[in-house]
Amino acid sequence: MESKSFFSAKRITGIAVLTALVIVLQTVLGSIRIGATSFSLVLIPIVLGGVIYGAWTGAFLGFVFGFITLMYGIVGADAFTAILFQNQPLETALLCLVKGTAAGLVSGALYKELSKKNELVAVFLAAAAAPIVNTGLFIGGSLLFLQQTLLVNFVESGSTVVYFLFIGCAGFNFLVEFAVNLVAAPTLYRVIRILEKGKRK
Repeated sequence: MESKSFFSAKRITGIAVLTALVIVLQTVLGSIRIGATSFSLVLIPIVLGGVIYGAWTGAFLGFVFGFITLMYGIVGADAFTAILFQNQPLETALLCLVKGTAAGLVSGALYKELSKKNELVAVFLAAAAAPIVNTGLFIGGSLLFLQQTLLVNFVESGSTVVYFLFIGCAGFNFLVEFAVNLVAAPTLYRVIRILEKGKRK
């Protein structure tokens, strides 16, 4: 799906539209919270960018998503991220940026590799990969680098950081994100088919 000309007008316009969509979804709908964290409809345009324009475009869109999350934490608009940033700014910044970037990168790369055999399956797996990578890196990074901050600020007496991350943060949020991405996958597939027909004309 990648254009021969990386800086073609159509490509730049398409990426700009997806970037705007990422910004709107994260700033407007990012405030919808389930538990401690918000769930991310923003993963859909990130996946779409990855499968249409390639893994690096997916990574760029994921970085934009992570950057907005980080900025919300820095200015205090997202209380959860704000507390993490106040206590461990470097670790929090890296986690925000890396998990989103990796989600887009992996989705795009997975699609490119698997679409050679079955495009529909590739779209579904790319859509599924984004929330898995995003949530997986959030949990793994939090356990490795932010455990003490989480324990002091969020974990109730008698509970554990692992329980808080899997149930309080990621649990239902991940299921919603995963389900939304899978439901959106057939639409993503139709978009890709329409674009492919347009290229053949």
